[in-house]
Amino acid sequence: MGLLAGCAAGPNYQPPPAPKVSEFTAPALRETGQAADPAGAAQTFDAGKTLPAEWWRLFASPQIDALVKEAIANNPDLRAAQSALAQSRELLRVQRAAYLPTIGAGFDASRSKNSATIAPPLASNASIYSLYTAQVTISYAPDVFGGVRRQVEAARARVQAADAQADAAYLTLTSNVVQAALQEASLRGQIAANQDIVGAETKLLDILRLQERLGEVSAAEVAAQESALAQAQQALPPLNRQLASERDLLAILLGRYPSEGPATEIDISSLELPRSLPVSIPAALVEHRPDVRAAEANLHAANAQIGIAAAARLPTFSLGADGGSNAARIAALTSAPNSFWSLTAGVAQPIFQGGALRHQQRAAEAGYAQALAQYRSAALSAYQGVADALQALQIDADALQLAVTADRATTRTLQLTEAREHAGEISASALYVAQQAAQQSRIALIQARTSRFTDTVALFQALGAGPWAVKS
Repeated sequence: MGLLAGCAAGPNYQPPPAPKVSEFTAPALRETGQAADPAGAAQTFDAGKTLPAEWWRLFASPQIDALVKEAIANNPDLRAAQSALAQSRELLRVQRAAYLPTIGAGFDASRSKNSATIAPPLASNASIYSLYTAQVTISYAPDVFGGVRRQVEAARARVQAADAQADAAYLTLTSNVVQAALQEASLRGQIAANQDIVGAETKLLDILRLQERLGEVSAAEVAAQESALAQAQQALPPLNRQLASERDLLAILLGRYPSEGPATEIDISSLELPRSLPVSIPAALVEHRPDVRAAEANLHAANAQIGIAAAARLPTFSLGADGGSNAARIAALTSAPNSFWSLTAGVAQPIFQGGALRHQQRAAEAGYAQALAQYRSAALSAYQGVADALQALQIDADALQLAVTADRATTRTLQLTEAREHAGEISASALYVAQQAAQQSRIALIQARTSRFTDTVALFQALGAGPWAVKS
């Protein structure tokens, strides 16, 4: 029997081989450009280096570190994923119990009166009597063809999937917290820039109104400046709305209500841009990415379902034992003449079920093919995510260089234009154009700085950085 149990119905699971690729991008990227800016440092990619568990600490921000830790402790989505993992582990223990025999014990007590007309008399000829029954029942179903083994295998794979999903929830949460904090800091910087511009536009309008009263400028020039000021002011409400939304999002990620949002305010200029970015080797990505690991676990479970369906078409065996004692008095239950016992053995073979079992196995095989395709899709998406993040790092580093150059040029142009306008060499309309260009370049510079940080976050998320990556 033990030898037979060593062979389980259905195919044994074989993990998919790791993709045979040596680079994430073509051509391979080794370093980003740099710019003369606090966020303009060059970043190098260290291939094969271990990914950090607490990757967000590379930004050297105590505020971000505190936000992430609070989110890990209080976020309900992460709690739900962890509870789902605990549930799947308990269900695995339930499934493993099928390996063992079941034992039950019972005790019944009754008081009865037999009909003198239709009921036979007892041995004591009493028509009113008490009956006490104590018994123990043992049943066992040997796993001859491995159906139970495949069920346990499927349950174990579901635990692995739940574990990967909990890791995915952790990675998504930490990445979203850092991204929300960075976006909030970026919006605060953009709002401050716009407020400075509004202040400058207001001062200029005051000057032009004074000059109009003195007859130095026309009413049309004053009206044009009023329009420029209004346009600068109109840029603030959308930014304030976005900032409020980011604050609400950050509060929810921390497990708080929006009215309890954190008081933390992060300045982009206070952050450090990680200059050395550890990048796992391409073959290890499928081990680090939680979504790919979850897809691989689902594939394993689907493979086990084929064995379960195949075992359902084979004979099942059962063994049983039942023993106990019947007596009219409790004290007599231990008397040998009142004991009883039975041993049973059985076998059952499905013969005709309208082809249901055959089609059930075919359905399981189709489910495996589906899970395999989903695994390949998840793996391809993972590699695409890393490639996109690496290319974004390079492209946005170049964009920051251009933004720095443009901001310096427009700032200098605005200074020269203001001087010429004050000297009466040019009209106010030329100054309006210079002001708008300076406004746009300053906002673009803040956005370009933010992109370099958010691209770094996206890379760590795409690589699947977390405690599991360190262990693997």
